[in-house]
Amino acid sequence: MDRERFEKLVEEALGRLPEYFRSKLTNIAILIEDRPRRGKPRGGILLGLFHGIPLTQKSTFQMALPDRIIIYQKNIERLCATDEEIRREIRATVLHELGHYFGLSEEELRDM
Repeated sequence: MDRERFEKLVEEALGRLPEYFRSKLTNIAILIEDRPRRGKPRGGILLGLFHGIPLTQKSTFQMALPDRIIIYQKNIERLCATDEEIRREIRATVLHELGHYFGLSEEELRDM
């Protein structure tokens, strides 16, 4: 899948968030990279990553660079056989990483 189409699917996933959650997305960048720059993480293939301070830990007096969510296109494509599977995996990955942004742990996200 070309990058432009992949980006549109990420935008679509963000656009389908309820307005309540979209309105809470401040000072965050959603980036797309082919693969992680470092090696494979323990436990499998990395599809996305949240870099930043969760909202539950931020101070209103704290100035900070934007938080980042990185979505790894080639890793998602590697797991999926069809465009529809890619769409579903993008949505799941975006929601998972946004969960970290909103302060949820890996364990809490697995239980959802």
